[in-house]
Amino acid sequence: MAWGRKKSGARKEPLFGLPAALADLRLSPEDRIPGGGDDKPKKSKRKSEGSDDDKPRERKAPVPRSGSKRRSKSRGFGIGRLFYWTAVLGLWAGIAVIGVVIWVGAHLPPIQSLEIPKRPPTIQIVGIDGSVLAQRGEMAGANVSLKDLPPYLPKAFIAIEDRRFYSHFGVDPIGIGRALVTNIMHRGVSQGGSTLTQQLAKNLFLTQERTMARKLQEAELALWLERKHSKNEILELYLNRVYFGSGAYGVEAAAQKYFGKPARNVTVAEAAMLAGLVKSPSRLAPNRNPEGAEQRAQVVLAAMADAKFITEAQAKASIGAPSINVKPAGAGTVNYVADWIGEVLDDLVGQIDQSITVETTIDPKLQSVAEAAIIDELAAKSVKFNVSQGALVAMTPDGAVRAMVGGRNYSESQYNRAVTAKRQPGSSFKPFVYLTAVEAGLTPDTIRTDAPLDIKGWKPENYSHEYFGSVTLTQALAMSLNTVAVRLGLEVGAKNVVRTAHRLGIASKLEANTSIALGTSEVSVIELVGAYAPFANGGLAVSPHVVTRIKTAEGKVLYNRQPDERNQVIEPRYVAMMNTMMRETLISGTARKAEIPGWMAAGKTGTSQDYRDAWFIGYTANLVTGVWLGNDDNSPTKKATGGGLPVEVWSRFMKAAHQGVPVASLPNSQGGWALSNLMQTSSQVSAPSYPTQPPQMQPSQLQAPPMMPPSPIPSAGAYRPPPTRASAPPNPNARPESSAGLDGWLVDRLFGGR
Repeated sequence: MAWGRKKSGARKEPLFGLPAALADLRLSPEDRIPGGGDDKPKKSKRKSEGSDDDKPRERKAPVPRSGSKRRSKSRGFGIGRLFYWTAVLGLWAGIAVIGVVIWVGAHLPPIQSLEIPKRPPTIQIVGIDGSVLAQRGEMAGANVSLKDLPPYLPKAFIAIEDRRFYSHFGVDPIGIGRALVTNIMHRGVSQGGSTLTQQLAKNLFLTQERTMARKLQEAELALWLERKHSKNEILELYLNRVYFGSGAYGVEAAAQKYFGKPARNVTVAEAAMLAGLVKSPSRLAPNRNPEGAEQRAQVVLAAMADAKFITEAQAKASIGAPSINVKPAGAGTVNYVADWIGEVLDDLVGQIDQSITVETTIDPKLQSVAEAAIIDELAAKSVKFNVSQGALVAMTPDGAVRAMVGGRNYSESQYNRAVTAKRQPGSSFKPFVYLTAVEAGLTPDTIRTDAPLDIKGWKPENYSHEYFGSVTLTQALAMSLNTVAVRLGLEVGAKNVVRTAHRLGIASKLEANTSIALGTSEVSVIELVGAYAPFANGGLAVSPHVVTRIKTAEGKVLYNRQPDERNQVIEPRYVAMMNTMMRETLISGTARKAEIPGWMAAGKTGTSQDYRDAWFIGYTANLVTGVWLGNDDNSPTKKATGGGLPVEVWSRFMKAAHQGVPVASLPNSQGGWALSNLMQTSSQVSAPSYPTQPPQMQPSQLQAPPMMPPSPIPSAGAYRPPPTRASAPPNPNARPESSAGLDGWLVDRLFGGR
């Protein structure tokens, strides 16, 4: 204790300065840094407190935070992330939209160079009397302004197509959303979201394809239109450019097409019908689907009433209005003429970039008569004779086409059998053989033998399978005796026959073989009729034509047909001979049913092999008309011959066409070749003999025999007995000759032969 006290009472040295200031500074346990170097005392204390050094330490449970604080922090973190990703996605979406707009704009023409395009050209075809026959291209009426239209007409389009037209900026997001929802509910496209401005942009600048790129271009162009034009200007453009079906563009053309009146005079019901056509003009065109057009008009009237554009009473009255008079659409045969004109326009005026009027040589009255003649004849006898189609061409002797029928029904078949189709002319080709013969020195009274013929195994036969021995050329042509035609062809040469046909106007390729005399090379109706025209005009070449003048809508003349050069292709004396021979065809030959009372007419029938084609080409000093009947698939008919149906069609047409026309004679018809000369004597010239060719020779290798001298002209007052039948095998069914001589006997024996 003493030591302890002594120690405690030890002397303390005084301290000065910083040591004195820090002398009383002491650190408490609270001032120590956790995890410092003083952990050992604590560890010793914990060990002393435990009874076992290896016992695991027990951790204290963490003190839980409050639930409200945790939820608040979590909610704040979620909203932040949502805002962040929304901003990111919005940024990328904006970039994508800008990229799409740039891409779409890059595929459009420069906006600053866009202009409202001109109307597509319209081709109006008029007849010789100035009446409109047909239209080609788009049928665009005159531009009309909104102030000239009844107010309910544009409102009908707004009600059914774009009710928010005056409130949107070219694209209607509300309308697009409404259409999207409707289409999803109906699981298909049942409603469109395009505005009138978008529809106008599509009609003016774009195609009708349904693609996303086209829709985006449409929207961009709609925005441009809205910026450049006022709402009324856009609506007026729309009404003057929208398509209404049947080739009609614009309300003026549609009103004229369907109602026969200008747009300013349409009724409420008619305005509703026009507005309803825009949805599907081809399907709802009133001339094709009047019931569908009427139902759609009722929907438009209901929409107009709902939009307060008309009253409910007006809507009900218009729905029940029976005065809607839609003009029927004619698919007449004059459209064959219009198609033919369309084919030649490029040669006459080049590319068409403006509306034009084409003045033609077509006589609307004769066109109607020709159409009725073909259609009625086929309707009555097509089944009996297995004939399905026909064609007719009528032209003046100078080549001006007055009527053309290219088929029985243009709406069913647009194939022009008068111009495009080429068929074998059969015996209607024989006049070119006979003309070549008379030009070589023969005459209508020259005698040739009608007898069996064998050429390298080919044995041409007559229609009646009978032979009449020595006959004149006139009789042979009138009765269409095949063996005489073949003998003449061999006599004058097939190449010379081809040259004659080409000289008169046949443009098709002709094979210069032995069978050319029977018309085995194909030709078209119009070229064959044109080749007959020189017989009717005194021997002058003609060029079949239908267009006389072409002018613009402003009256500027683009084309004016000049008269053909007077090119003499047949000498007048040969014209007289041919007319004499072909007149007999109508008097006592195969076309005797075709005689026109009071008129001098001539012509030739034709029937191709297996009765596939039946022809008759006949003419007067007023008209040259050709008729063809047959089948498009070239199948045989049931023995339809040129002297049957074609002659009947020709007679019906020509009798009507010559009513009220002053009678005129065929040129040079009285030049010493009157019909009475056929019974006078003549110095008979024997026909050359034709030895049978060796079997190994081909028809094309045949050489024409030497020309025989011409037969002298019969001397007046002499008499020549009628020729007798050749010594062919006896026919048990043969009858005695009639008292009228050979012609009368043939009339009794042959019925509708070639």
